[in-house]
Amino acid sequence: MLRFFFFLVCLLVRFFAVFAILDPVDFLALQAVRKSLDDLPGSNYFGSWDFTSDPCGFAGVFCEGDKVVALNLGDPRAGSPGLTGRIDPAIGKLSGLAEFSVVPGRITGALPEILSELQNLRFLGISRNFLSGGIPAGLGKLRGLQTLDLSYNQLSGSIPPAIGALPALSNVILCHNRLSGSVPRFDSKTLTRVDLKHNALSGRLPANAFPPSVQYLSLSWNRLTGPVDQILTRLNRLNYLDLSLNLFTGVIPGNIFNFPISNLQLQRNQFSGQIKPITQVTIPTVDLSFNRLYGEISPLFSTVQNLYLNNNQFTGQVPRTIVDRLLSASIQILYLQHNYLTGISINPAAAIPVSSSLCLQYNCMVPPVQSPCPLRAGQQKTRPTQQCIGWKGKTGN
Repeated sequence: MLRFFFFLVCLLVRFFAVFAILDPVDFLALQAVRKSLDDLPGSNYFGSWDFTSDPCGFAGVFCEGDKVVALNLGDPRAGSPGLTGRIDPAIGKLSGLAEFSVVPGRITGALPEILSELQNLRFLGISRNFLSGGIPAGLGKLRGLQTLDLSYNQLSGSIPPAIGALPALSNVILCHNRLSGSVPRFDSKTLTRVDLKHNALSGRLPANAFPPSVQYLSLSWNRLTGPVDQILTRLNRLNYLDLSLNLFTGVIPGNIFNFPISNLQLQRNQFSGQIKPITQVTIPTVDLSFNRLYGEISPLFSTVQNLYLNNNQFTGQVPRTIVDRLLSASIQILYLQHNYLTGISINPAAAIPVSSSLCLQYNCMVPPVQSPCPLRAGQQKTRPTQQCIGWKGKTGN
């Protein structure tokens, strides 16, 4: 009998230990989260969420002591259809939460304001869902937040200035939303990635918009205006830069061509002035097309593999070093169409390498070689003579 009593006590201790391991507030919060979300057909993420067992053993739930410290909702494996439903405000009751993410799916509704109560939150990632409404300004209270990824949703409104003031922010990824208004100034000394592309942001970038620590900057497909030369000059650690499809004006600083960038995308803006790299350009792809750049083409671009200078106002001769690199197949794409170029030193019998593309049409010369151009370059081979005569002297000086 004594042995049976001891055995029973041990079972009770184990039973209560299982259900005492998690803070009751966290337990109830997880229950609310579960009720607000479901697996999409083909997903079985919630299969392990059986509240008769320890929630710290649930898929995507990670605990320290009696607190939930990480909640990764949904099956992260490729091809998983994700979850549907809304994010319950009860998520804000998980006071120890440091990481919160949701895999791509069909999560709808607004981002709960109460997330701003999660003072331990370091990582917030809810991308490729259908979140709507604005970005809560209260997220600016999360002084330890390092990554904010709300990309590929339907968020609208402005980016709260308080987000830019977060001191520990390393990654801010808000691309592919419907955000409008201006870009706030980002103050974090540890910020490395800023991705705001495909929104409706407008206005000028503030002075000192980004700290020198930024390595990845994408602002393409917005309506941003004004000069950026002083901003870019400070960002000498950039390894990726895309400012395309905006309304930026002013000059492009020469030192930017010596940054450790693999792909420089400044096309389809209103940049003007002459392009004067400081030293030989080592960036593999440089796209300056569809701007208002003028003057002669610098021979320092001869080491670029893919060079897009089309639809500008360049004049003069194409540098011989660029032609030589093209004929040796070192340059793969050389688009010079729709400028005011007057000559190129190339033998009409020269064979353009199969691996290379050259487009010269609609300049102030008859192209000495025939090579296929993009369809959007049009059919006209040469500019009307009157345009070329009228252009003499319009060098921007």
